Amino acid sequence: MLALGSKPVLSTTLLLLVAGCTTPDRSREVVPAYLEPEVVELPTTDAPAASPSPLVQTASEPMHTDVALVAHQLPADSLEELEQLAAVQNPRLTRLYHEYQASLAKSRYVDKLPDPRFGANVFGNPIQTASGSQRANMTFSQAVPWLSRLRADEQRAIFEAYAIHAEMEAERLRVQAAVRTNWYRLYLLDKQIEIAQANQRLLNSLIDVANARISTGAASQGDVLLGTLELSQLEERLLGYRRQRKGVESELNRLVARDSDASIQSATLLPPGMPELDPQQLTALAVEYQPELEAARMRTHATRWGVEVSRLMRRPEFVFSASYYPTDNNRPPSTVVDVGQDPWALGAQVSIPIWHNKYDAIEDEAKWKHQAAHNTVEELTDRYESIVLDLVAEVRRAHETAMLYNSTILPQARQTLAADQDSYTNGSVEFDRVIRDYRNLLTLEVGYHQAIGDMATAIAKLRQAAGADFPLTPAVPLP
Repeated sequence: MLALGSKPVLSTTLLLLVAGCTTPDRSREVVPAYLEPEVVELPTTDAPAASPSPLVQTASEPMHTDVALVAHQLPADSLEELEQLAAVQNPRLTRLYHEYQASLAKSRYVDKLPDPRFGANVFGNPIQTASGSQRANMTFSQAVPWLSRLRADEQRAIFEAYAIHAEMEAERLRVQAAVRTNWYRLYLLDKQIEIAQANQRLLNSLIDVANARISTGAASQGDVLLGTLELSQLEERLLGYRRQRKGVESELNRLVARDSDASIQSATLLPPGMPELDPQQLTALAVEYQPELEAARMRTHATRWGVEVSRLMRRPEFVFSASYYPTDNNRPPSTVVDVGQDPWALGAQVSIPIWHNKYDAIEDEAKWKHQAAHNTVEELTDRYESIVLDLVAEVRRAHETAMLYNSTILPQARQTLAADQDSYTNGSVEFDRVIRDYRNLLTLEVGYHQAIGDMATAIAKLRQAAGADFPLTPAVPLP
């Protein structure tokens, strides 16, 4: 504690101490270029954080959307409605939104000074002095960390908030892709049910023909039994399709946070398309706009500021104080001291960071974390480049398969079945051959719609990997 002796000298001393706290000494420190942090402004909480990099596409915040208005404006059970309901109500997105808001709130206080302290001591036995009895003292103190470290802490918190916002965008894309994938699965299952029901009608007509031929003695009872067996197997397949549809419907309702038994109607038509962009453009789009990559970049910025914080941990912290001593006027008048005058004092304390091994370890820890974050960016870049190329290959495979089914395989299978039906009516072929043609056609029709569904699913995952929707061109004409 520095007692007041000379007011000008003490004031000058305190000013020098504050100046040393607020202005870091850079003359003896060389910071590597890759650790030189980028400075950004503090975001507001009224709107989503605008990323310091132009790479992030900012979406509307899920918690600010009117669910009833969305449901009212869109057709019931449309894909767009389900996507928007998922963006509004998905529990994981809601949790990430709350974490983002909490991180923003943290960035608004980490650069602030600690709360000042006020203390008082009341003496049971007054301290007797020449100027009077001192019955108490009161002290007001303020701790002042190195202000550059507080600003670095603020920047680190801001970039961590940006990273959480990017993770929220990545999760929104994942949920959107999951909604689309399950929507396409519903389409495929409904098509499989529709094909199975159409084949039921076809089988019934074949059984009627067999019965008619039996009545004329041109066929045996075995034809009817074979047709009935096929009909039973088809009914079993229908039961399996309906059970799978119920499971997919339940998963879709989970994604949009609705009752698991809520009914969802699938699309009646799923016209497929091919991406207009080539693989190199899609890869560049993913590297630029993928929110998971942007989150990793923001983490890298945050750890870079963490290195700056660890470097500034070596700087001393100061505590400034002011004390006041109430004194009784209970002494005879004196020409030496001022009887009854209340003394006061100003003081300053400073920490002494002498444990260099500790601060070296703190700085090493921060640098290793920064390097790990940088490696995460490289790893994610390579992974998304591989994912995009793999999905492009899957889209092309499904497209070529659907084209082959549509242009060659299905027309030939239908012609074969029609010809053998006519031949069976005339008695030229056996019933088991017609059943074999029917089985082939059933399998091929399901395979065609499976290829269409695979193509739509791969495109949905490709859009998730790219971080943005991209235009499609019509690719496969529907039969």
